[in-house]
Amino acid sequence: MKFGIATFVDDDTIDSVSLARAIEERGFASLIVAEHSHIPASRESAYPSGGDLPAYYYNTLDPFVTLAAAAAVTSTIELFTGVALLIQRDPIHTAKEAASIDLISDGRFVFGVGAGWNLEEMRDHGTDPKTRGARLDESIEAIKVLWTDEPAEYHGKYVNFDLSYCRPKPVQQPHPPIYVGGNSDATVKRVIRHGAGWISNALPRDVLANRIEQMRDGAGHDVPLAMFGTPVEPDYWRAADDLGYGQLGLFLPSVGKDETLRLLDDYAAQVQQYQSG
Repeated sequence: MKFGIATFVDDDTIDSVSLARAIEERGFASLIVAEHSHIPASRESAYPSGGDLPAYYYNTLDPFVTLAAAAAVTSTIELFTGVALLIQRDPIHTAKEAASIDLISDGRFVFGVGAGWNLEEMRDHGTDPKTRGARLDESIEAIKVLWTDEPAEYHGKYVNFDLSYCRPKPVQQPHPPIYVGGNSDATVKRVIRHGAGWISNALPRDVLANRIEQMRDGAGHDVPLAMFGTPVEPDYWRAADDLGYGQLGLFLPSVGKDETLRLLDDYAAQVQQYQSG
């Protein structure tokens, strides 16, 4: 089981280049970054974890720009969207951005995607929350076509384009790994439908076990598993390892450079102790 770092990269914390270098220097496997285009002031949608929305949600950098910067100064870590809100994105632009990062990084991009929870945010992008699941499915399918076919075409209800050329193509063949976020029956169906992995949040073990069993039963095989926001708790890591997780993204608070480096040193020491024990 690999250990990466999952975080919200903000405009008033450690910079993307320093963060990526520090993660790689300490032997972590990946940088996993969240996405929110903006946070509507209305705040009608309840924060899924309860309570007030954390401050770091309000000023996140664009994940593709962040990962491109990280790609330029690293050589080993995976560059993972955790998750890109495809329902708020143009799939053609997103296919090009993702393939560009995969090219720049020599095949280190991992595509985590999701439907999101902030209804006002998606409405501002012209997305009806009632159709976000269908839109997400079509966007995933369309991007896979753009990555693999030349020329490519896709004809759906929400995503529709005629034969077109879209380059660059990803370095990874047939395309970068895809992980679907969420915790619902619809998420289970989506993982199976797209032959994808699951990127979960740090849910209770029983919840994770139930979803993983559903996915494995439906797919007829093991499903790749990753996690965003894993607590720094070795007992929890053992439970995730037993469930078959291939990668845990340890949650890194959005703080300044000195505090970030201190936390990464601490995380790396705990990971080393766990792996040696």
